[in-house]
Amino acid sequence: MTVAQHNDALDDAALLDPLHFAMASRDADVLTLVREALASKRARLAFQPIVTAGPTGRIAFYEGLIRVMDPAGRVIPAAHFMPVIEETDLGRQIDCVTLDLALRLLRQNPQLRLSINLSARSIGDGQWRRVLEAGLADKSAIGNRLIFEISETSAMMLHEIVIRFMAEMQPRGIAFALDGFGAGLTAFRHLKDFFFDLVKIDKGFVHGIADDPDNQVLAEALIKVAQQFEMLVIADGVETQQEAKILTGMGADCLQGYVFGVPKFDI
Repeated sequence: MTVAQHNDALDDAALLDPLHFAMASRDADVLTLVREALASKRARLAFQPIVTAGPTGRIAFYEGLIRVMDPAGRVIPAAHFMPVIEETDLGRQIDCVTLDLALRLLRQNPQLRLSINLSARSIGDGQWRRVLEAGLADKSAIGNRLIFEISETSAMMLHEIVIRFMAEMQPRGIAFALDGFGAGLTAFRHLKDFFFDLVKIDKGFVHGIADDPDNQVLAEALIKVAQQFEMLVIADGVETQQEAKILTGMGADCLQGYVFGVPKFDI
């Protein structure tokens, strides 16, 4: 959405619904805050551990989640702006900043393995590709410790571009995870066309799985599909040890969720 379109939306909202107008105005203010934060380099990565399933529960890698701060240093909730900016130039800027921060951390920490979110639209963005190529030019084989997480919806929207990019990057060591597996638009018949190394079972199938027979059946089916395609399975959104035990028994390879650690700035 362009600035002009957003302003038109504000005008329409004011005429139709005062509450809608108030919410749209808040969103406009948030977008301004995000733009200013990126321009002032007020962005950091928070890290959430992904652990191996089973009794050892060692950390396999971390997911790096972008956090943008206001001038007072308070985190601007991602839910207030990410859905709005994904299709805009601001979304590309967020992906560039996220990638740059991740590459810097991987250079500084040779033992670190990190995943970050990537919109398929950013793959064709010139600035994003320049940041990536500059990072991969480093002789420390950073690519071997980098994982790109692409949502089902994003992957299917531009599937030909994603497939070509994966074929280009995997020989350079980069791995790919299909995020939100089961909740998006990926038909199972398309899985063989991609080159995903991992899948993350969508949180909706994990939450409350101990008391939800439907989720138990669906989660187990998704795990079996992923195993058929030789992809590592991560259960996302695990909040209790009971959920962890059930998902481990179903064959999940790794687990992620608050029970193992909330996102935080220090590793």
